[in-house]
Amino acid sequence: MSGEAALDLKKYIRDIPDFPKPGILFRDITPLLAAPEAFREIIRRLAAPYRGAKLDVIVAAEARGFIFAAPLAVELGAGFVPVRKPGKLPSVRHSHSYELEYGTDRLEMHVDGVNPGQKVLVVDDLLATGGTVGACCKLLDMCGAHIIGCAFAIELTALGGAQAVAPHGVFSVIQY
Repeated sequence: MSGEAALDLKKYIRDIPDFPKPGILFRDITPLLAAPEAFREIIRRLAAPYRGAKLDVIVAAEARGFIFAAPLAVELGAGFVPVRKPGKLPSVRHSHSYELEYGTDRLEMHVDGVNPGQKVLVVDDLLATGGTVGACCKLLDMCGAHIIGCAFAIELTALGGAQAVAPHGVFSVIQY
């Protein structure tokens, strides 16, 4: 039985209106994570385009990106490198500040997390405006990494995140 035909993953995403503020429709992934067959299937679908790509590392920003990136790294035989908020990593790190819709934020990654020339896939739970993943890509540029693409469980296509992370290709399993 093909997972592609058998499992509608959108049925496992809960819509929460007006969260975290009025006018926002939050796409809640917790029902998908609670259903083993749906979680397994989304990891399988995320992995599909990258099988045979011989990835070295999968990079993701905390926290929800970790949920998808770690099992995807295992599935694809790659390492996992976390990108964290300031003050969370103990060793020498690269840092990049970036704009959000409601202010600024900063992300950090160990300088020895990714070596020059390594093939890297950036993963997150959701692509909206592209700010967080764009910041991850900037950190990877500082390392001299070869970014082969950016993969997401969900993409909110109307918000233009794919254009924001260009020239890096975007793959998403679920689109709204």
